[in-house]
Amino acid sequence: MRIGGTLHTLDRTLIAAPIDRVFRLAAEVERWPEFLPHYRWVTMVERGTKGGTVEMAAWRPFGLLKYPTWWVSEMEVLPDRHEVRYHHVRGITTAMDVVWKLVPAGEHVEVTIVHEWSGPRWPLIGGIAANWVIGPVFIHGIASRTLAGIRRQAESDA
Repeated sequence: MRIGGTLHTLDRTLIAAPIDRVFRLAAEVERWPEFLPHYRWVTMVERGTKGGTVEMAAWRPFGLLKYPTWWVSEMEVLPDRHEVRYHHVRGITTAMDVVWKLVPAGEHVEVTIVHEWSGPRWPLIGGIAANWVIGPVFIHGIASRTLAGIRRQAESDA
């Protein structure tokens, strides 16, 4: 992470389950609130042939307190590449690009989530806010919980 400039976060986990099961869980985002308790809701606003427009809302817990987050993304599901891509179009993270990538790793699947973003368009402090607060506290906080929940669900289905 840099002061100012482009935000780049990377979250990663290994999952002991077949890649197709993990990919299905990653791509079927409307099901996430069923097994990811930090997700308040996920709604497919407009469905397309390779994804669509998805509205997501999650909690970012801070001990006993929970901070609500919300965003809308254009989602693209690429099964042949085992990738799910997002481009945020509404919310504080507008213009953020996100890539979920699944790669076989022996008997496991390595799942990475990369977020890239120039930050909010706030004069002087947008890059600092993105790199020092939004990225490490909110984006990483939610993405790491999402990966842990996907891992729990995929491995319990095994």
